[in-house]
Amino acid sequence: MKAMEQLGDDSTTVIWGDALSALDVHVPDRSVDLLFADPPYNIGKRFGNTRDRWPTDEAYFGWCREWLTRCLAKLKPTGSAYIMASTQSMPYFDLFLRDRLTILSRIVWSYDSSGVQARRYFGSMYEPILFAVVDAKSYTFNADAIKVQARTGAVRKLIDYRKAVPTPYNDEKVPGNVWSIPRVRYRMDEYEEHPSQKPETLLERVIKASSNPGDTVLDPFSGTFTTSAVAKRLGRKSIGIELEEQFVKIGLRRLGLAHEWRGEALKPLDKTYERRNGVSARARGAKQSGVLFEAAQ
Repeated sequence: MKAMEQLGDDSTTVIWGDALSALDVHVPDRSVDLLFADPPYNIGKRFGNTRDRWPTDEAYFGWCREWLTRCLAKLKPTGSAYIMASTQSMPYFDLFLRDRLTILSRIVWSYDSSGVQARRYFGSMYEPILFAVVDAKSYTFNADAIKVQARTGAVRKLIDYRKAVPTPYNDEKVPGNVWSIPRVRYRMDEYEEHPSQKPETLLERVIKASSNPGDTVLDPFSGTFTTSAVAKRLGRKSIGIELEEQFVKIGLRRLGLAHEWRGEALKPLDKTYERRNGVSARARGAKQSGVLFEAAQ
């Protein structure tokens, strides 16, 4: 394990190192407005040189208790947290967090199938997200910033006849707790070589809703640094922590913080679609790197 390293600038910080150590050393308590945590799910995916598989469920949950406790200490009294987990692990996270924060929403991120579904049970097509706050009477929620088209008003043009003066239903509404957002696919501009990249659209909703320009957003498992990239675009400060060097390099390039890394030019992924002997370049790259693309979480 290499020594921890802090990169970036005052507004966009990248920390290359273990989340537990980085949180202790680089992130002051009560300094973060918004936490977004998408940790390894303990389902066997490979992230660079690491496979996210603990010897037992208790060992995994013990590790989760450690990073969750540290992360919650970093939140301001007005702070908010969005925590992702596997469907099988989320009940544990829910029970742990409800004793420490106020859980306001249990969100379902629903997405389309990758084409390969289970044959002997109902395959997973969603991931759960907990939205919680430190203080239920004092937190940020910018409802107008995240409104979506309301089917009743904008599409069906229904009239509410219960009112004294019949009135069309609103054209927009705050999203409910089921978010239908496509997963990141290979041909998307935002795609990076990572087995569980989260879409910018999802992070944009989270960041717009629960932070303001100038606020600090923390992501302790940054992966391709989508949280930091969206935070920067929206005028927020960010702290992104990542263990694997290959993903840190993606973050530095994606955030415009560096064009080279130790003599290596940082270039976007070459998305070649040509097929050679019936196998696409993308499939060859996945086989060589051992990355499990499109695997359901």
